[in-house]
Amino acid sequence: MKNPFLENFKSYIPDKTTLRELTPFPLIVGTLLGIIFGASSLYLVLKTGLTVSASIPVAVIAITLFRLLSKIGMKDATILEANVMQTAGSAGESIAFGVGVTMPAIMILGFDLELSRVMLVAILGGLLGILMMIPLRRALIKDQHGILKYPEGTACAQVLIAGASKESRDASIEADAKGDDEAALRGGKIISVGFIIGFIFNGLMNVFFFWKESPGYNFSDKTFKGGSVGSDNDPTLLGVGYIIGPKIAGLMMGGGVLSYLVIIPMIKFFW
Repeated sequence: MKNPFLENFKSYIPDKTTLRELTPFPLIVGTLLGIIFGASSLYLVLKTGLTVSASIPVAVIAITLFRLLSKIGMKDATILEANVMQTAGSAGESIAFGVGVTMPAIMILGFDLELSRVMLVAILGGLLGILMMIPLRRALIKDQHGILKYPEGTACAQVLIAGASKESRDASIEADAKGDDEAALRGGKIISVGFIIGFIFNGLMNVFFFWKESPGYNFSDKTFKGGSVGSDNDPTLLGVGYIIGPKIAGLMMGGGVLSYLVIIPMIKFFW
């Protein structure tokens, strides 16, 4: 059965076009961003049990960085180099998530959290993902193009296109191929402002102790045995809530309310 989307599909960069792709400097930048976002993702998954993909923020930061460097005389990154950078950054975050959800299980099983064991899990997990993706790529990505939506991947591609360099736009075969020289800078400014606000917020909370990090209230046994309410004043969680949207964030909050105000008091009441 033919896929109607593939019949009219045109790649943004045609196969016959020669553009820089796997070059040393973008690969190093992507690796460094992968380390940074991997560390932040590991912190987030250990704290909350979930994390978010780093593809889009890494793409924005990478494009912004090279756009700024191009203003001082360095060569701007092509869209293919930007794709390498966001892939490297996203891979670091994915491995960190895999380590974050498996290491607690290993500790519960009674094994020590040794560096060699952590590295083994990370390396084997990464290799397993790569080896599984090789046969699944054609079936799930190429053959199902236009049918399976992959909203995050599609959004990341649009970010790369919006911030594409002039060289990349000239190489595109799309008649309406457009890139915005200021799009990446705008995205970079938003991320920078968010970073500064989060830094100031955490500084006031953890250094100057303007407010508690996790305020809460436990009901007494006489009024509501086992019930409690609380909050984590963490800008990281605010950012996650912004990314996942109000619907998923509301479902997660509903689960917390159900646990702390219904299920736990019921357990205390019956046991």
